[in-house]
Amino acid sequence: MIQPEMRLLKGDNLKINAAFYGSGEKTILCVHGITANCRAWDIPASSLSSDYQVVAMDLRGRGGSDKPDTGYSPEHHIKDMIALLNDLGIDKICLMGHSLGAFISLVFAAQHPERLEKLVIVDGAGDLSPDQMDQVFVGIKPALDRLEKTFSSETDYLDQMKAAPWIQPWLPNIEAYYRHEIESLESGVRTNINPMHIKEESANVRKIDCATLYEKVQCPTLILRATQGLLSRYDMLLPEDAVERMVEKIPDARRFDVKGTNHYGILFQPHTERDSALKEFLGG
Repeated sequence: MIQPEMRLLKGDNLKINAAFYGSGEKTILCVHGITANCRAWDIPASSLSSDYQVVAMDLRGRGGSDKPDTGYSPEHHIKDMIALLNDLGIDKICLMGHSLGAFISLVFAAQHPERLEKLVIVDGAGDLSPDQMDQVFVGIKPALDRLEKTFSSETDYLDQMKAAPWIQPWLPNIEAYYRHEIESLESGVRTNINPMHIKEESANVRKIDCATLYEKVQCPTLILRATQGLLSRYDMLLPEDAVERMVEKIPDARRFDVKGTNHYGILFQPHTERDSALKEFLGG
């Protein structure tokens, strides 16, 4: 795993923090999940860094990016992404989004096809029923719950995260990810993510009508799917029926099941087959 270089870039009237891996001619922009941050991409970005410049952004309200009181929706994030790319002087990218980032990336692909060469959707952007979406939020509830808590110290916080069964085995990249979101208080530490921002985000992601966006994607698309749920088999972000619809409706789409991974492990854990699938798709 390589250590990224952190830079502050222009978003839409705010600053966006981003992690840079590698220095290839082509750029991959990575968009993380709802309570995540840019360091979620350490493992796959390191694998791709010898051939690409990989830029993983902290979405507004997360990590080292600015945290306005409101403005947490795909539309706001896409404005930040466009401003960031313009700040870097980059016209076209490969776009890779996980979880919430997959939904944002799908909307971006539908609205700005001229900016994309290829799209990678990582365990998200499925056309889910309201009941299925409810199950997803049940599955991510433990991740949401940490935002409400104050911990006595960094060690206490990390020890509690290490005990989470859905993010095993614990690795250095996972610790770097959690350390990136810690802020100090007089009484201890907490995450630097405001729960009210995530509440606004959650309401807005439910409004995305993925089924109407699939046919608007004009670039080659790879769908990476975790084969295990979060807490049960009912909380998968890409159940079989959903991923089949995506492959059918997105004009140039293919799928790759990342076997043995859940929604977190698909990014956080080393996986040779996943990395090979990404390299083949992006280089093909």
